[in-house]
This record gives sequence, C-alpha cells and structure tokens, in this order.
Amino acid sequence: MRTEEAMHPGVRWIGPDTDLRTIARIMKEEDIGALPVGENDRLIGMVTDRDVTLRAFANGDDVSSLTARDVMTKEIVYCRTSESVEDAIHLMESKKIRRLPVINDDKRMVGMLSLGDVSHCTSQELAGELAKAVSGHHA
Repeated sequence: MRTEEAMHPGVRWIGPDTDLRTIARIMKEEDIGALPVGENDRLIGMVTDRDVTLRAFANGDDVSSLTARDVMTKEIVYCRTSESVEDAIHLMESKKIRRLPVINDDKRMVGMLSLGDVSHCTSQELAGELAKAVSGHHA
C-alpha cells in the first residue's frame, strides 16, 4: 500500500508567527497533536504538543510572547505519496516520530501519516513494532 492510500488528507497549516494560545486552541478543537508550519508556500517546521510543552512551558518562558517559530521543530522529515507505507514506517521508526507529512510529486504537502493511520492499514505486528520504536525513551 502507498502512503497516499493510508494518510489522512487535508492537513491544516499555520504560519510561523502564530501564537501558542492559537496553536493550543487549534490542537484542542481539531483533536490533533501536530501542526505543520508554512511560510512562502513552503513547509518550514512542525509544532507538536510535545514541542509546546517542552520548549515553552518547561523552560519557564513567557508563553504569551512565543510563536510557532519559537517552539517548532525545524528539521522536517517527510515521505512521498508514491512511497510504500512500509518505507514510511521504517523512516518513522528510525527518526522516532509519530507523524509524517506526506508530499506529492509537485512538492506540496497533501496529508499526514500518523501512528494511528498505520495501525488501521497494516498488520498488528508492523503497527506494534512502530509503536514500540516511537514510544521508547529518546536519547
């Protein structure tokens, strides 16, 4: 199966100047744990609920002045629509990530492949391996 068939389409973007309160509200309303950050029609980062917690609140910063740019992960790991789900899973395992943006041939983000998506389209064994890999302690 290709990632395009397993991903959830229609991912919402935020700008790098989006404040943390807005980010948290979007995550709550849409029941999601990650938001892609785009600027000039390019994916420049990803903000996860973990990023907000660890890079804003845990540091004791004044969160009222922080934006997506301040807390986002800048190194974007992604897969292509034409790649197999198995290849995407191996990438997620090696990078220890739970959500993977999916890019089409025009270099446009068209969806997101999550741990939940993988659990619905692959064997229990493969989904379990991924869950174990991304849930372990990070170095």
